[in-house]
Amino acid sequence: MTHGPRGPGGPGLDVTGPDPELLALPAPPRQERTVTVVLMALTAIAALWMAIALLGEARYALSPGRPVDVGELAPLRPTADLANRYVRAAGLLGTRGAIRYGRAAEGDSFRLAPVAGNPGLWVEIRVPEGFEGPRFVPPSTFAGRLVPFRGAGIRHARLAAEVEEQTGTAVTDDAWLLIDGGSPRASRWAVALVALFLGFAGWNLFGIARVLHRVRDAKGA
Repeated sequence: MTHGPRGPGGPGLDVTGPDPELLALPAPPRQERTVTVVLMALTAIAALWMAIALLGEARYALSPGRPVDVGELAPLRPTADLANRYVRAAGLLGTRGAIRYGRAAEGDSFRLAPVAGNPGLWVEIRVPEGFEGPRFVPPSTFAGRLVPFRGAGIRHARLAAEVEEQTGTAVTDDAWLLIDGGSPRASRWAVALVALFLGFAGWNLFGIARVLHRVRDAKGA
C-alpha cells in the first residue's frame, strides 16, 4: 500500500484537521509548570523588593552634586526638606554608643557615633585601611548624605540594632544619620542596580504571562 507525498496538497496530509503526530505528544507536566511559575513569581518579588530598597539611594544619586551647608551639627534638628540631601557640616563626635564595623569585600572600616550634644544625630565615617587604631582622630567636618536613620537603606538596615547590641544605647525612631563621604556621584551604582532589578522583575513577569497564556490556549483547543 502506497501513500501520497506528505506535503501541501498531497493526499497523505489532512489540511483541515490537527496533525495526529502533534496530538500524540504528551502534555507538559502540570506540576513542573506550576513550580516554574512559582519560582518566577518569587524571583520577580525579590527583584522588586531590592529595587524598592535601593530606590532612596538611587534618588539621592540623581540629586544636585553641590552640598548644602547646614553649619554646626550640635544644634541641628533636621527637617523633611533635608532628608536624602547632600550636606556639609561641622561638629564633634561623642563616644557613648559609638561602634566600629566592617563590610564584606571592603578593606576600609567604618565608625558610627552620635554627635556630641545631639544624641538624635549620628555620623558614619569611613576609616581607610591601615589607619584604624587608637591614634585615629575622627574628623570634625563632614560632607555626605543626610537621611532619617530608619530610612538609610539596605546597607544600614542593621546599624541601629548593632548599636543597641554592642553598647546598650538605643537609637531613637526619629534619629538621623549623616553618611560622611557619601556624595551623589558615589551612589550612582544604585541607579544601575535599580534598573537591573526592575528589568529582571519585568522579564520574569513577562515569562509568567507567556506560560499562563499558553495554558489558556491549550485549554481552549
